[in-house]
Amino acid sequence: MENKKKQNFLAVDTSGNHLTVLASKNGNVSSVFLPNCAMKHAVSVMPAVEEALHKAELSLAECDFFSAVIGAGSFTGIRIGISAVKGFCSALEKPSLPITSFETIAYNIVGQKGKFLCLIDALHDAYYACGYEGEEVVFPPKYISEEEVLALAEEGYALYAYAPIPLMEKASVTLVDPCEGFKNAVVRRAEQGCLGELAALYVRKSSAELNLGK
Repeated sequence: MENKKKQNFLAVDTSGNHLTVLASKNGNVSSVFLPNCAMKHAVSVMPAVEEALHKAELSLAECDFFSAVIGAGSFTGIRIGISAVKGFCSALEKPSLPITSFETIAYNIVGQKGKFLCLIDALHDAYYACGYEGEEVVFPPKYISEEEVLALAEEGYALYAYAPIPLMEKASVTLVDPCEGFKNAVVRRAEQGCLGELAALYVRKSSAELNLGK
């Protein structure tokens, strides 16, 4: 069997309260993970990129592609990550790989049997949710209420999240590692040739858009 070349990449996730930067050289992935980075992504992302590249002994020019998490999550955070990665792609004429925040949860779990729901807290007893069976999306990304999540759990979906959520007081929710899931997702999706344009995944309208529509 022909051995595939290990791809070099830089990947950024600014979609949640945490910040993850991955730098991979010849299949060896170095990471920088800041668990509490809410409202600080803009000032933290570039130092984290520099740290990850240094740890991996990788230069931007050596990257085969760049990746960013496109959502769902923080509207501002998503834009920061996408803008930074688009800048790298444009300057170095390299392709991009979009990853959803649901995949940063799912790729901790995809080897297990059964359906599972990836949950991200959208506040006010609502959630961004996406359901999987293996690597297949069986419940497309949606903004749903706590009651709808509980109903899906009754239908047999196991519940997963990358950070504590209020729903944990009423249902069994397993927490997974967003850094490890992000790494697994980037490597796997790159192997599958899923390169493409970086476009924000907004599962619902922003508060400004909702207020504008009133």
